[in-house]
Amino acid sequence: MSKAINETTFSRLHDAIGTRDPEVISKVIDEVADPGLVFHAPKPGDMSGAEALKQVWVTLLRAFPDIEVTIEDVVAEGDKVVYRNKVTGTHRGEYRGLPPTGRPVAYAEIFIVRFAAGRIAEIWGVVDVFTQLKQLGVID
Repeated sequence: MSKAINETTFSRLHDAIGTRDPEVISKVIDEVADPGLVFHAPKPGDMSGAEALKQVWVTLLRAFPDIEVTIEDVVAEGDKVVYRNKVTGTHRGEYRGLPPTGRPVAYAEIFIVRFAAGRIAEIWGVVDVFTQLKQLGVID
């Protein structure tokens, strides 16, 4: 598959996330992700595959209903798309066992997404959970 198709597929997922609608996000994940997706990033529970990616967004939207993911850089090459983003939101729901604090968060992420046959096959993610938890008052 061409890097243009991979970038378009990635954009579809990002656009769905921007809706903050769990049903839209789930539907698009079903369309763009391989069901056996390998997910190397922080995720809730022991889920795997595309279901793990869906659960990440259920969890994040419950905790941060105003979440915004702003892409700051995208690099596409071969079968991979790498993106760096800033995530912002307000802690309005349970997250990692922490009841809502009402505190704002702003943290960085970098993801490498590998495509196979036009679908997301693998994701590696680095999320600045330290900054996130510090802003929520969990750690000093």
